[in-house]
Amino acid sequence: MRYHPCQGKVTTASVATQPHTSASASAVRDRILEAAFAAFMQNGYAATSTLDIATRARVSKRELYGLVGSKQEMLIACISERASRLRPAADLPMPRDRAALEQVLVAFGTQLLRETSDPAVIGVFRLAIAEAGHSPEVARALDSIGREASRAALRAMMAQAQACGLLDGRPAELADQFGSLLMGDLMISLLLGVAKRPSAREIAKRARAAAAAFLQLH
Repeated sequence: MRYHPCQGKVTTASVATQPHTSASASAVRDRILEAAFAAFMQNGYAATSTLDIATRARVSKRELYGLVGSKQEMLIACISERASRLRPAADLPMPRDRAALEQVLVAFGTQLLRETSDPAVIGVFRLAIAEAGHSPEVARALDSIGREASRAALRAMMAQAQACGLLDGRPAELADQFGSLLMGDLMISLLLGVAKRPSAREIAKRARAAAAAFLQLH
């Protein structure tokens, strides 16, 4: 309804839709991505339509495309938000001696275990596995956005330790070795649902054990 300056009263003329403020647009975008992730997890990526997502998010398809984009862009955004947790903390110091190297490995391992075992991250991995045959882009996005960030950071850490004379060997192989000592079969067990998410104490203990075993080998 609108006030008419000549008639001095409110009329029923239609009012143009106001554009989203940045805050409201962000909230709607978050709602769309939550709806998309829920739909992907329930129905699979290939079987989920943009109409399904729009209905869940209570938005129009035009709004959905305007705020997020295509279904693939929604998938990548969903994965990016959850896979970003796998990236290491930016403030980890570069190791200058063996004691510092052990501390960095424990800190890195603790964060990686904590975030990897999070139910939301496990859900993304399950989605990628379930869609591997029909929609391989899910696995590719997860690998490039999340897992590679962790691997690259660990390789850089190993290269720095090697440059300081703390380790011998190829950084990529050293990184893979530490990753194997850290994870063991935990990820498989979590994906299969045969193991519970480890507690904070169990995660810290596992990270310390992996760092100690790695340094004993090198």
